[in-house]
Amino acid sequence: MSALDITILVLGGLAAGTINSIAGGGSLLTVPLLVVAGVPGNVANGSNRVGVLASNASAVLAFRRLGVDAFRNAGRILGPVVAGSIIGALTIGQLDDAAFERVFGFLMVPILLISLRKPKPRTDGEAWSQAVTFVVFFAIGIYGGAFQAGIGLILIVALSHSGMDLVTANAVKVLVNVVVTLAALPVFIANGQIDWGPALVLAVGFTAGGALGARLTVKGGERLVRPVMIAAVLVLAGELIGLY
Repeated sequence: MSALDITILVLGGLAAGTINSIAGGGSLLTVPLLVVAGVPGNVANGSNRVGVLASNASAVLAFRRLGVDAFRNAGRILGPVVAGSIIGALTIGQLDDAAFERVFGFLMVPILLISLRKPKPRTDGEAWSQAVTFVVFFAIGIYGGAFQAGIGLILIVALSHSGMDLVTANAVKVLVNVVVTLAALPVFIANGQIDWGPALVLAVGFTAGGALGARLTVKGGERLVRPVMIAAVLVLAGELIGLY
């Protein structure tokens, strides 16, 4: 990696960690930035998971220190999520790099819209049945194993519909992100789709960005971050789908 590549990835990871703390969808930046830094599409998708794992594992520990036990509440959804994640990772690994980049490029805009609108969680009403919960979280696992970007937003909505309060849902969300990543990561490793140098550099930025995002959230930094995120995602999406 050149000094420019390292700088791009550290700053990109910092921005993504910040965005994940404030709104979600940080991987919309990091996957295409890995591609810009010269990492092929599917390898970028796999390498991004290293930073995602570090960031969410840290969040799980933070919730435990605050007395919110995600493990106690997540048992019934982890099975379908793990199964779906492995299937998603195996399926996306069959695409060639150019095809993955185009698919991800087109996917970036609707995920961006979801990130900006922040779907409202359900806070009342009857919880989903066990069968519905299984199907929903199996599908979420497939998506997370394949793409991961924006999965936190989807999880908050799904977890609240499955009967969890918002504090518990947030704690379980980061635990599920860890589990999805741990399930998918061996598939990417076995397929040779991790470039460890860029992955670890990106992970450093991811970890620092999480702390920065927490401070910006308290100080109203969302108003600053969102316009930058919109511009960056649209530019990077155009790059991936070959508009320029």
